[in-house]
Amino acid sequence: MSSFRKALKSKQRNHHERSQPVFRKQLGLLEKKKDYKLRADDYHKKQNTLAALRKKALEKNPDEFYFKMISSKLEDGVHVPKKGNQEVEMTEEQKKVMRTQDIRYVEMKRVAEAKKIERLKGELHLLDADSKQKNKHTFFVDSKKEVHSFDLANHLKTAPELVDRVYNRPTLETLQTKTIQGTVEPRSMMKMAKQRKHQYKILSQRIDREKKMFVISQKIQTRKDLQDKNKKVKVKKETPNAAAIYKFEPKRKR
Repeated sequence: MSSFRKALKSKQRNHHERSQPVFRKQLGLLEKKKDYKLRADDYHKKQNTLAALRKKALEKNPDEFYFKMISSKLEDGVHVPKKGNQEVEMTEEQKKVMRTQDIRYVEMKRVAEAKKIERLKGELHLLDADSKQKNKHTFFVDSKKEVHSFDLANHLKTAPELVDRVYNRPTLETLQTKTIQGTVEPRSMMKMAKQRKHQYKILSQRIDREKKMFVISQKIQTRKDLQDKNKKVKVKKETPNAAAIYKFEPKRKR
């Protein structure tokens, strides 16, 4: 029996679906079973969807209501929301008024920031945070011998402990009649220097903020001017740090 099965198996050939006959080539490729299966599955899926929608429509509550029914409309087969009265476009005059209010608000904030900057500058007197000079002070002497024997404290007529100070560096003559204003302890001086450094950081941030507000104000004013119907030519493009520059055609006033 097994030998008969083996002999039968040896004569078997792989099954191949027939191709499109020559006289039917103008009709295109012959549909195979896998193509039919895909087409059938797609057809049944659509039929099931239609049946489900038909059932949903039959079972729908006739008294059901939701606001999308009256706040949307059909455009090209797609539901889009209707524009209410609150979404009506503004006139050019209204836009100008709004931009004017924006400019006033930004300018108000910028002026307030500028006043804070001036107050901080008055408190700090533009002193360095670490109490050391960034600029160099060069002293000239007549010979190399004087360079080696040069005494800075004696030349400035002050105490050696006060030479490194940028501010509050009185002379010896002043020290004889008055006392040093402020603390002279190293720990207290370091604490004050740290506080001063923090104040300078705040000052730098406020200066940057004031510059940004000035740029924003310029950009709003430029957009407001562009609403006029006068002919204009762009001279310079807008950048993050500056507004665009336009050249307007001169208009004669009557």
